Amino acid sequence: MSQQQDTVSRVTTGMPVVDSTGVEIGTVDLVRRGDPAAVTVEAPAPVDPGSSLDELIESAAVDEPDVPADLAARLLREGYLKVSTELVHTGAVYVLADRIATVADGAVRLTVPAAELPAEE
Repeated sequence: MSQQQDTVSRVTTGMPVVDSTGVEIGTVDLVRRGDPAAVTVEAPAPVDPGSSLDELIESAAVDEPDVPADLAARLLREGYLKVSTELVHTGAVYVLADRIATVADGAVRLTVPAAELPAEE
């Protein structure tokens, strides 16, 4: 298990999330471990020529993560958190596993400011 996966596995829903500036941005709503075999943008499987990559990913993913296709593929491969927050109008942002600095004292601390986190669409 990679260090990122180990870090993600210690996160639980409801934990507060603090960005790199020390601001509590919200709470963990969803935890997804990475899946290296998840849909990739680099090598899509042969599909019917009428299908777009977005349709392919939508058919492979349930409803999460609700972001552009290339970012969704990266989130699924690397693992991510969905954080409920009032900082964006959609009510949630996504945190890539590699943006987690530590999981300690019942909170998730990030390596980036909240402004750099992709919002749910």
